[in-house]
Amino acid sequence: MKLKFRLLQSFKEEVIPCTLNGYPVLFFIFLAIFLFISNASAERIKDIANWAGIRENQLVGYGLVVGLNGTGDKDGTYLYQPIANMLSRMGITVNVKDLKGKVKNVAAVMVTAKLPTNVRPGTKIDVQVSSIGDAKSLQGGTLLMTPLTGPDGEVYAVAQGPVSIGGFIAAGRAAQAIKNHQNVGYIPEGAIVEKAVPVNLNAKNELQLLLQFPDITTARNIAEKINDTFKTGIAKALDPSTVAVSVPLNYRGNVLDFMAEVEKIEVSTDLPARVVINERTGTVVIGSHVKITPVALSHGGLTITIKETPEVIQPPPLAHERARTETVPRTEVKVEEKQASLLEVKGSTVGELVKALNALGVTPKDLISILEALKTSGALKADLIIM
Repeated sequence: MKLKFRLLQSFKEEVIPCTLNGYPVLFFIFLAIFLFISNASAERIKDIANWAGIRENQLVGYGLVVGLNGTGDKDGTYLYQPIANMLSRMGITVNVKDLKGKVKNVAAVMVTAKLPTNVRPGTKIDVQVSSIGDAKSLQGGTLLMTPLTGPDGEVYAVAQGPVSIGGFIAAGRAAQAIKNHQNVGYIPEGAIVEKAVPVNLNAKNELQLLLQFPDITTARNIAEKINDTFKTGIAKALDPSTVAVSVPLNYRGNVLDFMAEVEKIEVSTDLPARVVINERTGTVVIGSHVKITPVALSHGGLTITIKETPEVIQPPPLAHERARTETVPRTEVKVEEKQASLLEVKGSTVGELVKALNALGVTPKDLISILEALKTSGALKADLIIM
C-alpha cells in the first residue's frame, strides 16, 4: 500500500507517493524522530538523583598556618592563646603577653573538609584552609596538625601539610601585584581519616532516591523505568523529590549490585522552564523550554560618565617663597542617552528571544531588566529566579 502526503516545497504543492520496502516512509520518519527525542533527553538515574543516606559529611577545625613571610595576622585576637596552648602541649611555657607583635609569620585559619560515606580510616581527603584574621597571604605556609570534627563533636580526621593557594603576592612601597585570592588555600590529600561513618546498605530492604531537581514528571518517569527494567512494581514516586524503591528478593543481601543496576537506567527528564539571574555578576542563564508570548518591547539607556582629572599647578618662576604647588580637581560630567527603539517579538523560543534582544544591542545588565519586565507583564512563560 502506498502512502500519499502533501509536501510544501518552494511554495508549490506536490503529491508524492513514498514507500520503503513496502512500508510508508512517514512511518520511518516518525520512528526516527521518536528515537532521537528519547535518546536526546535521556539521563542516567545516577546523574539526576542520589540515594538517601549516602552523602558527604562536613568537617571543620581550627588551626594555625606557620612559616609565612611576614604576611600573618597582625591582630593576635585569634592567635596568641592558641599558640601558647600548642607550645604548652609540647612542654614549652610561654606567657601570652610575650607573644604580642612577635608572631607575624603565623595565621589563624579554619580548616574544612568533606568526608565521604564509608571511607576507611587511613584514607586521605582534601582540605580547604581559610584565614579568619587579618593575614595578607597564606602563601608558603604550612598547616600544623589540626583535628577535624563533625556536627557531633567527634574527631573524624586530622589535617596537616603545606598550603597551596595557586597564586602569589608581590609588593613594594608604592605598589603591589596579586594573583588569585591569597587568604584561602588547599591541601590536596591533606587530611587522614581517623574514624569512618559506616552505612550498612546490604541490610536494607527499602531504599529511596532523592532527585537533585524535584519534578513530578521526572519522579514518575524514574519509577516507571525501574518497574519496566525489573518487570515488577518495586518503585513508587512519593513526591516530586522522592522515589521509594523496594529491593527485589533476589537482591536481598546484595543491595550494592541492585543499586548499581538502578543507577544505569536512563530516564527522560522534564524540568520547568526557568530563567536564572545573578544581578551581582550580570550572569543570565535561560533554559531551553523558556517561551514568550507576542510582545513589543522598548529599551533605552541613560549613561552618566563622571571623570576626575586632577590638575597640578606649579608656581611661576621667581614666585614668592610662600607659593606652593597645588592640585586642583577637574571634573568632567558626560550624559549620553540612547534613543529607545521599539521591537516586536512574536511568540518564540529562547533562541528567537535572544536574537531579538541582540538586535536591540542590550548588555547583560539591560537583559536582566528586560526579563524582569517581561515576567511582570506575563509575557515570559518561565520561573524567574534572582540570585
